[in-house]
Amino acid sequence: MEAINNVQNKTRFTPKFIASVGILSGISIVLMQILEFPIPFMPPFLKFDFSTLPALIGGFAYGPVTGIAIAFIKAALHLLRTDTGGVGELADFLASGSLVLVSSLIYKRIKTRKGAVLGLVLGAIAMAIVGGLANYFILIPFYTNVMPMEQIISLCSKVNPLITNTLGYVLYGAIPFNLIKALLLSIITFVLYKQISKILH
Repeated sequence: MEAINNVQNKTRFTPKFIASVGILSGISIVLMQILEFPIPFMPPFLKFDFSTLPALIGGFAYGPVTGIAIAFIKAALHLLRTDTGGVGELADFLASGSLVLVSSLIYKRIKTRKGAVLGLVLGAIAMAIVGGLANYFILIPFYTNVMPMEQIISLCSKVNPLITNTLGYVLYGAIPFNLIKALLLSIITFVLYKQISKILH
């Protein structure tokens, strides 16, 4: 593990490091565009995608600042084809950034399998909370300018009868969705990271 830490320090801001960040950012934006699908029993406009995966891997490999940078680059590039005026990208960056920040920060301090698991679990919880708040304070106000809240709740209640108001949307829609998304991304990261880190380093 010490050898990996030494490699990380030596590769900071070298052409190889910059190329790695660029490649991970590019993969992230491609994943966001081509692999997106709904989760059963969740509001239909909440779509699962794998675009946070490269940021997670980058955060584990190079540290939380790099992971956040990759998540930011993904959000910034997606602004070129946004249909939410940047609101959706901001909410996505806050939610996914919280997962990347918490998990990679803990893994940076505890570089063991247990540290990775602890970081990913706490990161998933952080993403669920931040994602719920982002939906309540950012996404919902935006979408109510386009569609009445009653109509949004009606669409959501068709797939999840527990969603009967705005608070229900956050508690039974946004928070569970972000928790499921974060846990799935965490499992994939845990399985793939060691193999990918050998290539990055």
